[in-house]
Amino acid sequence: MLASDRILALDIGASSVKIGEFHATSGQGLHLVNFNHADIGLDPDHEENRKELLIAAVQNMLREKGIRGSKVIFSVPGQSVFTRFVKLPPVEESKVPQIIQYEAQQNVPFPIEEVIWDYQLIGATESGGLEVVLLAIKSEIIEDLNDAIESAGLNTEMVDVAPMALYNAYRYNEGDTQGSLMVDIGARTTNLLFIESNRVFTRSIPIGGNAITQSIAAEFGKTFQEAELLKKEKGFVALGGAYEEPPDPEQAQISKIIRQVMTRLHSEIARSINFYRTQQGGSAPTRVLLSGGSSILPYVDRFFKEKLQVSVEYFNPFRNVTLDPCVSRDELVRCAHFFGEVVGLALRRMSECPIEVNLLPQSIRARKQAHQKRPFLAGAALSVLLIPLCLIGFAQRATTVKQNQLDEVTRQVEKKQNLRNDIAKKVKERRDLQQRIDGVTTLVQQRFWWTELLEDLNQRLVTNVWLVSIAPGDQPTTLLMASEGLIRRFSATPSSTGTLPVVTNASIAYLRLSGAGNHGEEDLKLVDAFREQLRSSPFFEKDGVEMEVAPEMVRKAVFTFTLRAKLVKPIKY
Repeated sequence: MLASDRILALDIGASSVKIGEFHATSGQGLHLVNFNHADIGLDPDHEENRKELLIAAVQNMLREKGIRGSKVIFSVPGQSVFTRFVKLPPVEESKVPQIIQYEAQQNVPFPIEEVIWDYQLIGATESGGLEVVLLAIKSEIIEDLNDAIESAGLNTEMVDVAPMALYNAYRYNEGDTQGSLMVDIGARTTNLLFIESNRVFTRSIPIGGNAITQSIAAEFGKTFQEAELLKKEKGFVALGGAYEEPPDPEQAQISKIIRQVMTRLHSEIARSINFYRTQQGGSAPTRVLLSGGSSILPYVDRFFKEKLQVSVEYFNPFRNVTLDPCVSRDELVRCAHFFGEVVGLALRRMSECPIEVNLLPQSIRARKQAHQKRPFLAGAALSVLLIPLCLIGFAQRATTVKQNQLDEVTRQVEKKQNLRNDIAKKVKERRDLQQRIDGVTTLVQQRFWWTELLEDLNQRLVTNVWLVSIAPGDQPTTLLMASEGLIRRFSATPSSTGTLPVVTNASIAYLRLSGAGNHGEEDLKLVDAFREQLRSSPFFEKDGVEMEVAPEMVRKAVFTFTLRAKLVKPIKY
């Protein structure tokens, strides 16, 4: 048998543990290879050493039947798990996980970060919504159980909930039988499973075999272990009505005690049936299936048949499970009634189940995630080792490539530098030529400019006024001379060296206009009239014509004056 085909299922109850070794076959389904069970021997009032007792019980089971340690699927008792059935309104499928997360935070009576929880969709409601079962267990409880399992030599693969595992076993063996009620009587609690159509509803009642044992211990002044032994040796459910009591008074008293506890249990079952019918919209069960360690007390089936008035039988979890030849049939018959959860756990590895929840501890989840990351970590470590070699090879290759690129760039730079020098030389030649062109252009422009200026001045002279000289207004040198009347000729006053005076400014911004006129009472008005004419000239700025020397007599009937006019466009040299 391959290790991958081997299935190890462990059910942890309040007072006992059960284990089954299975083999998943392709044609025959689930195949039982080995099994064992053991009592923990724990007084419910003294659970300080429960973990040590659990470890010892599991180790003894494995050793007695030669079951090798392996990956195991185990279940936690129903009383340790918070179970809530919730109906969701009709919503989009993509929003279902979000709504379930919200419902879990609202319904789980512990901070959500302190529990391990899971859910399962049960089916659709009449209104079109969904019914969901939420299951949650405190992290410290599941971690403690897992620590005990691993201390016993097993490795946790999956964690189921006992009632849900029992339901999966029912579906595997009974199919779609309608209107069934499973009464799983354990040590501490009795779990009820209402099963009809494709839905299930569970409820836990805090009455079980330990309640009977404690009542016997209180009645006879025995210890819990002594009372448990009496229950197993002499216990049965007292029959109702007139019947002959057993000759042993102690046994008769024990049977009455058991009936009292069973009567209390029946009352709770009746209330649960009523709740299921009124609050969950279910139907009354048409038959009852008994399971659990405390269900085999004599006349338990007869008691519930009498009280519930329906068919009562024991659940056989091995109906559709094949048995290996080495499995003792006689031994299996004596304990089959409390192996339903074990079969349901094994089914989780073999096929899809109606309810698939997993309350795997956070430590195992983290370990699995680390295991899944191991190949990636190994690859990363190998990559780290290869990095230096890759860097060396890359550096060498990069150096060669960069050197080739540098040589090519150097050649290009040399070509560009030679071209740059040629361009600079041509630019200088062009600049020199442009300066010469600008000089010639300036001269040509000035040649015509002076002609236009003199023509404009000639037109703006008023009667009895004429210009004597035109000179730069920035310095006193006379550049142009005119005779009386219209301007006839140009002349310059030579310097003492016989050459024209040097003009130091780069441009002439002002012209000094010296003129004369026939003296009369209107001489100042004549000059003002001439100045107004100059202000309208395109060659001078309107506000730039000023009187520099007022009219004054120089000889009989002749006066002189000087105007300083700012050019609109300075004369460049």
